[in-house]
Amino acid sequence: MAGGGHAPPPKQEELQPHPVKDQLPNISYCITSPPPWPEAILLGFQHYLVMLGTAVLIPTYLVPQMGGGNEEKAKMIQTILFVAGINTLQQTFFGTRLPAVIGASYTYVPTTISIILAGRYSDVVNPQEKFEKIMRGTQGALIVASILQIVVGFSGLWRNVARFQSPLSTVPLVALSGFGLYELGFPVFAKCVEIGLPQLILLLIFSQYIPHLMRSETHVFDRFAVLFSVTIVWIYAHLLTVGGAYKNTPEATQLTCRTDRAGIIHAAPWIRVPYPFQWGAPTFDAGEAFAMMTASFVALVESTGVFIAVSRYASATPLPPAILSRGIGWQGVGILFSGIFGTGNGSSVSVENAGLLALTRVGSRRVVQISASFMIFFSILGKFGAVFASIPAPIVAAMYCFFFAYVGSAGLSLLQFCNLNSFRTKFIIGFSIFMGLSIPQYFNEYTLVKGYGPVHTGARWFNDMINVPFASEPFVAGLLAFVLDTTLHRKDSATRKDRGLHWWARFRSYKTDTRSEEFYSLPFNLNKFFPSV
Repeated sequence: MAGGGHAPPPKQEELQPHPVKDQLPNISYCITSPPPWPEAILLGFQHYLVMLGTAVLIPTYLVPQMGGGNEEKAKMIQTILFVAGINTLQQTFFGTRLPAVIGASYTYVPTTISIILAGRYSDVVNPQEKFEKIMRGTQGALIVASILQIVVGFSGLWRNVARFQSPLSTVPLVALSGFGLYELGFPVFAKCVEIGLPQLILLLIFSQYIPHLMRSETHVFDRFAVLFSVTIVWIYAHLLTVGGAYKNTPEATQLTCRTDRAGIIHAAPWIRVPYPFQWGAPTFDAGEAFAMMTASFVALVESTGVFIAVSRYASATPLPPAILSRGIGWQGVGILFSGIFGTGNGSSVSVENAGLLALTRVGSRRVVQISASFMIFFSILGKFGAVFASIPAPIVAAMYCFFFAYVGSAGLSLLQFCNLNSFRTKFIIGFSIFMGLSIPQYFNEYTLVKGYGPVHTGARWFNDMINVPFASEPFVAGLLAFVLDTTLHRKDSATRKDRGLHWWARFRSYKTDTRSEEFYSLPFNLNKFFPSV
């Protein structure tokens, strides 16, 4: 036969599947191995830049509806940053001890909107007075809602729930914690594609293609890709603004594209320290408190998924249920601080910062603690913080396309523990992810068209208690997967292996794997007084 003989048969080791890894390899710095101080400071500043997106977008959306202007928006952003810094420090020192940023959350926005639309504020004419009254009502609801996570976390109740989780039921929860935020990606940056697209392309080049072509050991471009790309595109966007590119464009385009339309640089004070009850004494309404509690529970479930993604990208072992429960308790304390200081929004784990851990391959706890210091520092020095907070939203949205994708893929990576040839596995994964996308799509689309959710009664707080959970992709997918996985099984070793439980068994308890002590033990020898089980 022409053309030579057949190719040699593959070696036996080449036919073996990729080995299962309970710790993600190829991470440059894990939780306990910090980079050199100059590099750690730059990486911490990068985390600060990334979390700014949510800290700015939420007040930008809420404050005008509350009756506030640029001054109130600047103060609200400062307060969110200040509280986020405190909450991140307490989570990294006393909570899960993972490099997780605790910031503002979109989950609480619908409930805050309901408080804004409450009838008791409709007769307030003065915008300033209306803003403060609504803020005080939101504070009261958040203070009550914080009790849920504090009790569920510190009592160990969430630990008992998490022990029923398997890798199989965790996949949809973690995957849709990232992929479920797709509406904050391309749809937002497409509002100003001439800024969003260059940011997306430059971030792709700096983080993926340059390291691939250079094969350098320094990791400068991929590790600081956000700083490089944001600086270039921000300067480019400013040149477009001062060059008159948006002079005759519609108002909506100018608000999205221009670098001088945020209105917070002029309104922000030079130095201001946010303080408790700065808007006045909180007011309490039973219905709003119950609605906010529901939002808090949804945020709890979503944060569980993101905590698991963070543990993966920090190259830590799977999160022991006791440590997860401890972190949820401290997150509840964070929501309490949000209510006391008046952020107008609750707290949860930042999905975008979890994705940044993957992009940089740096899962160091110290880096995130440095970023928390930047949050507090720039929240006090208002003018300087406002400069960075004026980054146009399309630039932020382009970065989200990377970060949310990384968090979603962290969920998919857990499939390595499961038997993908099992029809039971295929059904639970496929059905829960499909319904996790389909049900919220219906609820969100209905709300967009009608102006209210599918559950529409005279009690707005009751509507939120149903509409908010079913509008959350990770909540629906995670709940379905958890229920199906715990009910559709026979207590035999084959099903247990299909679910991946044999891999996670030694992480069910804090003490059954020696590595847990390295990653999750409390500082200052506090484990003696607060032992984990």
